[in-house]
Amino acid sequence: MPNPTHNHKYPRSLLVTILWVLIACPASTFDCIAFSLGVFAVSKFHPRMQNKRLKMSLAATTSRRVVGKLTPANTALLVCDVQERFRPLIHKMETVVNTTKFMTSVAKELDFPIVATQQYTKVFGPTIADAFADPADIGTSVPVFEKKKFSMMTEECSAHLSSLDKTSFLLVGIEAHVCLQQTALDLLEKGHDVHIIADGVSSQQSYDREMALRRMESSGAWLTTAQSAAFMLMGSAEHSNFKAVSKLVKDHMALKNEFNE
Repeated sequence: MPNPTHNHKYPRSLLVTILWVLIACPASTFDCIAFSLGVFAVSKFHPRMQNKRLKMSLAATTSRRVVGKLTPANTALLVCDVQERFRPLIHKMETVVNTTKFMTSVAKELDFPIVATQQYTKVFGPTIADAFADPADIGTSVPVFEKKKFSMMTEECSAHLSSLDKTSFLLVGIEAHVCLQQTALDLLEKGHDVHIIADGVSSQQSYDREMALRRMESSGAWLTTAQSAAFMLMGSAEHSNFKAVSKLVKDHMALKNEFNE
């Protein structure tokens, strides 16, 4: 007679798979759990997983989250507190300014939204004008949200981001270990893809920057560079804006990148 205690025992390989996904998946915790439940459901109702169409569908549903691809239609650029008062204080700030300008240029060329914040403007001053492709965009086509909260995810900014209906967010700005990190964690907690433009973020101290990058990556954010993100957003040399973006890349590469030192 079969042992009734084994009626609901699932294959050890399935349990190991789910555990591995929860530990190693480079997406957010929410996405890992969703993926694991998907594996569980398929295995439960198709123990031998013979239905190839179902497996392919599951893979297609989760692939973007797993590898962190970027497309202009799903992306927004967030500029965190790139303000005048911080300019002489931040480690390698001129590279952050140049990279922010480059990324805003790419966003304009590929037509995806930019959102900025300013931390306690009365004390830290306005957004640095030359950190934008067109300074006239600041406060007009690019909304700027005033804040005292460290994360960019204030009630007003969060509502605006929700209205954009984007799933991937590129982050540039300062300080990496405070406002930018807390923004990244808030976005990850909501299940979004977060891409940190490493040559566009910094802190007053290099060690704080380094630890923040590690912290964000270990939490599920993707570390990338401005140039890498630009080319991923196009996907092909046949993109209609390839020549224009390539010119932006060439001009940006002609500037000194202090993080290469």
